[in-house]
Amino acid sequence: MSVSTRRFAVTVAIALASVAIHAPAVGQTPKCTSSTCGVVQNVQYVEQKGSGSGVGMVAGGVVGGVLGHQIGSGRGNTAATIIGAGAGAYAGNEIEKNRNKKSYWSVSIRMDNGQNRTFTYSSQPAAHQGERVMLIDGGRRLALVAS
Repeated sequence: MSVSTRRFAVTVAIALASVAIHAPAVGQTPKCTSSTCGVVQNVQYVEQKGSGSGVGMVAGGVVGGVLGHQIGSGRGNTAATIIGAGAGAYAGNEIEKNRNKKSYWSVSIRMDNGQNRTFTYSSQPAAHQGERVMLIDGGRRLALVAS
């Protein structure tokens, strides 16, 4: 066995031993602390309307103006063009805002240490109001805890 192979084997053995020492045993659950456990106060679905950058408004205004210009002649044509541009700008802005909307789940937890914390999740969490939970991975996930 060469020196570099032996060094590699020793390095791997040390790394595995370190993981084994710091990892919880199989079947062992992490313990609750005052900063990792608490009671769910509120679970709410939030739909936040996006903001318009102006691109949708401009594009809608142009399309609405062109379509409005196709109607009538003389002063009626001018009025239809102006109304079409205004309606198109409004519609384009609303379409852009709907396209940019964000939705998420907001969970408020009263921790055992008295602190209130709020976490957001992209999918509906398993926890409901009044249930006792433990934060996993710094709050990225929640685990139900027996009372």
